[in-house]
Amino acid sequence: SQAPICNLSLSSSSQSPARHSHIEMAACKFLFRYSISFLKLSTLRIETCTPSLFFPGHRLLSHTSGFKLKSYQRPYASIPAAVSVQYPEEEEEDNETKQTSVRDLIWRNSNDDVSSFMKMERRLIIDPHSNSRFPYLDKFKTGDTFLTSREVLDAVEPSLMELRKERFRNVVNNRTYSVCLVVEGLSDAGNVSAVFRSADALGFQSVHVVSLDSRKRYREHRHVSMGAEKWLDIELWDTTEECFEVLKSRGYRIATTHLGMETVSVYDMDWSQPTAIVVGNEGRGISEEALKLSDMHCSIPMKGMVDSFNVSVASGILMHHAVCDRTTRLGAHGDLTSEEKQILLAEFSLRHSRSSISIAEEYAKRKIAASPKL
Repeated sequence: SQAPICNLSLSSSSQSPARHSHIEMAACKFLFRYSISFLKLSTLRIETCTPSLFFPGHRLLSHTSGFKLKSYQRPYASIPAAVSVQYPEEEEEDNETKQTSVRDLIWRNSNDDVSSFMKMERRLIIDPHSNSRFPYLDKFKTGDTFLTSREVLDAVEPSLMELRKERFRNVVNNRTYSVCLVVEGLSDAGNVSAVFRSADALGFQSVHVVSLDSRKRYREHRHVSMGAEKWLDIELWDTTEECFEVLKSRGYRIATTHLGMETVSVYDMDWSQPTAIVVGNEGRGISEEALKLSDMHCSIPMKGMVDSFNVSVASGILMHHAVCDRTTRLGAHGDLTSEEKQILLAEFSLRHSRSSISIAEEYAKRKIAASPKL
């Protein structure tokens, strides 16, 4: 920890000793401040943080003097503060992206909506009297031709690892469209991500999102959803009325979660019936419009001093109870037919990666080339 050596020659011998001392001290401070940028501080460990910190020299030598320290907190965990470095370019990036809509939580980019996740052709109208609300046709459009789900699987499956194919089969066997989740007006993108993750984990394929208008950055919450939105059928709605109208046309009863006198316990509901369960804003709860347009109000019985759950926790409880109730009544939560399972398998295979789409397109070209010319 020796002090830095300052060797400063003065161009003029006429300057006073006090002036010389002032200039020398300024030079020493300058050299000392920037000399640490060339040290590998890999041995520096913060008692409250497990990993060691390394500050690359080229990042510290910025146009600002020195570097800034700010407190760092790991999301969704209670840990002491640790030291991190905030660089100027990161501040500029924050300013550029802070206006990004929360819809980016669901959209891969600002020019593409969630329908881009859905590869197989979808039904324009779902029969409300049918026992199934399955939305897909047995068609995948590529260029000027269509492939069936069987052809898609024949094309793509050889490129997938056996472990991945087995995972797809297990997921499809436990999927349902008979119960779907609606999130209305959530303002916390982290809660939306957590809801997606729970829906996927519990076997719910259909999720509806109404009136998301908060300004949040998706990448801050990507670790929460764990990419679940890639495997769900997510539909966006501008208004509650429009969402409920479509859901009712598909044969769903609308059940809004509400703390009131005229509510039904979720434990007394028959979840074997097609149901759209609605959860509301973190602070305001379900909107008055949703309460008015719904078919029933339901609640989770509370046994403690507080009278509400976090919205993502409440969603998880509701969906888990629906799974348990449906398994008791029907023998299983998943209720897709063999044909629907094959179509959803093809859908997942196409969503797996961009190369899957390319492989299916090449398969279609060979199919056209092999077809007899009329």
